[in-house]
Amino acid sequence: MITVLLKREWKSNYKIFFIFIAVLTLYESLIVAMYDPKLGESLNLMAKSMPQLFAAFGMMDPGLTLLDFITNYLYGFILTVIPLIYTIIMCHRLMARYIDKGSMAYLLTTPHTRTQIMATELMVLLSGVILLIVYSVVLILGCSIVMFSESLNIGKFFVMNIGLLGIHMLFACICFLTTCCFNETKLSIGIGAGIGIGSLLIQMLSQVSDKIDFLKYMTPLTLFNAKGLQVYDQQAVFNTVILFVLAVGCIIATYIIFKNRDLPL
Repeated sequence: MITVLLKREWKSNYKIFFIFIAVLTLYESLIVAMYDPKLGESLNLMAKSMPQLFAAFGMMDPGLTLLDFITNYLYGFILTVIPLIYTIIMCHRLMARYIDKGSMAYLLTTPHTRTQIMATELMVLLSGVILLIVYSVVLILGCSIVMFSESLNIGKFFVMNIGLLGIHMLFACICFLTTCCFNETKLSIGIGAGIGIGSLLIQMLSQVSDKIDFLKYMTPLTLFNAKGLQVYDQQAVFNTVILFVLAVGCIIATYIIFKNRDLPL
């Protein structure tokens, strides 16, 4: 890893990171503040009146506890899409634009190897994703303590967030892999972003009707089962392990491809 490059990339991109921190702060604090056990019946009536819309966003069951409510309204869509958008933007800024414009030549003229350059850029990406998830955990816990006497079941909450981290680590590694495979941004970012956004859309469609429920098996998002992780379901835990294994596999593939491919100079 190249410390100088690491610092430079963070210095160049910290504003983007804090924009996403602000967005997460807004959404998460508002959702937690909306929690009211007496509101559950009203939300259920709304869900029944618009079942397809609520189902698409994974919001059919508001639950009876604060943890159920947060899982339903944050982990069904918001905490899936916001870090994914951050990943897509950062993959473009950290790798795709350098390769597309031929600027990678300047980095390669330094005494550092391709592997060191790749590892540094990947570290910037993954550290940002991890910090977003950690911030979300701290913020949600803080808001629940300040706003309500009811506290979250911390054990279940942390296990669920390990699964959330797993799916975003996988999306980040897939997107980074595609940026290292193609020269043009429209391909490198288009394919990586397409996989992530396509997975999200396919999952939303699969939740609308039982007739197309099978579509969920076409996306890695099916490996993230927030409610299953809350009850320590063995299959949900095993699927989380698979997410991290797949992410490592993408990193290995990125290393092999980037080290041996021809780059536009």
